Amino acid sequence: MTEPRYDVIAIGNAIVDVMAPCEEELIGELDLNKGGMTLVDTARAEELYAAMGPAKEISGGSAANTLAGMAALGAQCAFIGQVADDQLGAVFAHDIRAVGIDFDTPARNEEPPTARCLIFVTPDGERTMNTFLGASQFLPPAALDDATIASAGILYLEGYLWDPEEPRRAMRRAIDVARGAGRKVAFTASESFVIERHGDDFRALIDEGKIDILFVNEHELATLTGERDFETGVSAVSSKVPVLVATRSAKGAIAVANGERAQVAAEPIDKVVDTTGAGDLFAAGFLTGHARGESLERCLRMGAICAAEVISHYGARPEADLSALVAAKLG
Repeated sequence: MTEPRYDVIAIGNAIVDVMAPCEEELIGELDLNKGGMTLVDTARAEELYAAMGPAKEISGGSAANTLAGMAALGAQCAFIGQVADDQLGAVFAHDIRAVGIDFDTPARNEEPPTARCLIFVTPDGERTMNTFLGASQFLPPAALDDATIASAGILYLEGYLWDPEEPRRAMRRAIDVARGAGRKVAFTASESFVIERHGDDFRALIDEGKIDILFVNEHELATLTGERDFETGVSAVSSKVPVLVATRSAKGAIAVANGERAQVAAEPIDKVVDTTGAGDLFAAGFLTGHARGESLERCLRMGAICAAEVISHYGARPEADLSALVAAKLG
């Protein structure tokens, strides 16, 4: 097997985040699902945007955020995702390339427009996301380059993108290509509602041995396994995947790899400003450590350090020097 060109290649939603702080009352007035992620259509997206205060546009998307964190840690990464040939599509492409990530998926020349996520951030730092998936739902299998996928040590798949049919077919093909090349497949469940809709697919992928690294939070784990007790859920899944990573917000995170278990506390932080991207950046730290052959505990610590950095400010992309942060805390 050849040495990988990339540490990770990811397939995910190409989304621009539109973020604004808001008071708690507005969440109720707009009937939003506080702390969750809701898919919205064009009309609802326009209604919510009109109700927002002054907003900041930052390129996002779960897997793309993870790669931005990995690139900041010095990893070599590439991204596959669909934008439209419009202003937000150009913003997304510029931003992801500017942090050193290869992105070559051709823009789409038809409706709908580039995806955007309208994020309302309440004073407690909780983010309420309303996602218009737009062009990102139309990533075709033809957009994949098999040789590029085969050249990455790890293929990282975003669960959110399993919902629409075209990208789902693309990701299934990518899994086959990666496994055929002897590479690892990592999968993030993304959100409980995705598991509710596609749990049978996810459980089949796990049972068939097609997932090497699985990322879940404790709520997603419960939805995936049907087990309310965290430890029971961990036991149910950890025997079926080589590496299971389960995050528990303020309670830290655990990982189980081939019977070995490690856990870490959440990294201390003065104030939680915005939890957007916490899971994405946790995955960034963990995957970077894993790609470098670090110990399970060190991978978890790297994830916790990256997650703490991103929740200390608005936006789901790192602002501090992650490499310096990790070096200062871990040596």
